[in-house]
Amino acid sequence: MKKRWVALGVLALLGAGGYWGFQANKYRLPGLLQDWRDPVQPNRPVAWQQGPATAAANPPGAKRPPNIILIVADDMGWNDISLNGGGVAGGIVQTPNIDAIAHQGLNFTTAYAANATCSPSRAAMMTGRYPTRFGFEYTAVPVAFAENLTHGSGIGPLKPIFHKELITDDIPDYPDMGVPASEVTIAEAVKAAGYHTLHIGKWHLGEAPKLQPQRQGFDESLAVLAGGAKYLDDDDPDGVNAKLPWDPIDRFIWANLRPAVTFNGSKRFHVKGHMTDYFADEAIKAIDANRNRPFFMYLAFNAPHTPLQATKEDYAKFPQIKDRKTRVYGAMIAQLDRRIGDVMAELKRAGIDDNTLVIFTSDNGGAWYNGIADLNAPYRGWKATFFEGGIRTPLFMRWPGHIAPGSIRADLTGHLDIFATIAAAAGAKLPTDRVMDSENILAGPAKRTAMYWRSGDYRAVRMGDWKLQVTKRPEKARLYDLDTDPTERHDVSAQQPQRVAQLRAMIEAQNKGMAKPIWPGLIEGPIRIDVPLNAPWKDGQDYIYWTN
Repeated sequence: MKKRWVALGVLALLGAGGYWGFQANKYRLPGLLQDWRDPVQPNRPVAWQQGPATAAANPPGAKRPPNIILIVADDMGWNDISLNGGGVAGGIVQTPNIDAIAHQGLNFTTAYAANATCSPSRAAMMTGRYPTRFGFEYTAVPVAFAENLTHGSGIGPLKPIFHKELITDDIPDYPDMGVPASEVTIAEAVKAAGYHTLHIGKWHLGEAPKLQPQRQGFDESLAVLAGGAKYLDDDDPDGVNAKLPWDPIDRFIWANLRPAVTFNGSKRFHVKGHMTDYFADEAIKAIDANRNRPFFMYLAFNAPHTPLQATKEDYAKFPQIKDRKTRVYGAMIAQLDRRIGDVMAELKRAGIDDNTLVIFTSDNGGAWYNGIADLNAPYRGWKATFFEGGIRTPLFMRWPGHIAPGSIRADLTGHLDIFATIAAAAGAKLPTDRVMDSENILAGPAKRTAMYWRSGDYRAVRMGDWKLQVTKRPEKARLYDLDTDPTERHDVSAQQPQRVAQLRAMIEAQNKGMAKPIWPGLIEGPIRIDVPLNAPWKDGQDYIYWTN
């Protein structure tokens, strides 16, 4: 019956108001069609596989391999973590539990995301390779979503570009946009070494059955397969929403996403409570189920990515924040921090805290479109830019007895090194039949001398303290000395033409080893470097066009 009503709704949408009504509302169709194909079922319990009742005895002189938990936040700004920049709303919102992972372990202060948006960054974490090596250059989005972003998303004289001419018959369907099955994931590597592998949360690396987590090395997966989800129903009595009328991404999210998950490729079903709480609760259950055997858990929260939805309880904690969207966002950060603390507490309760490597990071910097200034302070830039605010990311590792508390390192590292570091801790083998860009950074400082980023014609390299960004729109090279100018305020390209030429040559040489994108970047969208999307346009504002 539900499918019938959804189908009737689609027909009504097509008929009501004729052509113009359809054009004004077609951005709603992806959600309606998915509801028709895969209606969201009521919540049901997740039955995690139970490990042995007691831990197996280790051979004489040997230790049980460590448990490993990789925790990833979604669009967390540098300044969202109180250890880094003070916290949301001028420090009103603190993150003591995330801070504790760094205080009790190792803080990599010069760690970088592999890309400035979520899908390619996650692809790098899972494979230990630049995602452009296997054609994963852009974040996977449906064509309807890409086209939607061109409506109402201009900034003053800057208009978005939708490359309709690139839509050809050989573009893979959206579910097939993911990490190719031929790539070796970290889950596959540690599973071969005897680990039980678990995924909880966001995936965004392919929705087709062959690309889902349970086909990419994970024994069990409780997943949001797409790029995001609502945390609650729109009208949940326990929720507080903050919609962003200036943002076409937000409009699409509210119209099409649902607070739903799948388990091992099942039909979608509704989460219980707020999604951040749900993922933490299920992670605690999964830890308990596996406390007596080595396990690897990829715990990928979708917070604080939009839509902005907090619980009333967390929202009530910050009456001093007067701006609604900032208060909801801050409440989401506080909730995420508290629930990470609960996961850490479960390790102690289960008696495995001293034998668990915990890694915390974010997929990229805070987003320009949510309208909250200073998310990435003191750095310039946002998600979808290669300024430090878009790609400088937290990377903390805690492993009692192996990592000295309060350790700090500043070597050039980041998402690329998560694969080799986890593999080394687990005693797993690295693939030998392909180029690997990953280093075991617990064995010592990273040996690389440069790191690269690419999204279409927008490219960047950091070598030592020098960083070059090259854009097509505007056609410009920006050179920064991060030793004296870590927040990229002073472009010295005019004073250093030889340095620009050297770094350009490095970018071109590195590009020769990369693959053609599996799907094209259909959008070029303007992003101002220093202000969020809702700020008024002023002549002279610096900007770049991001390709996706």
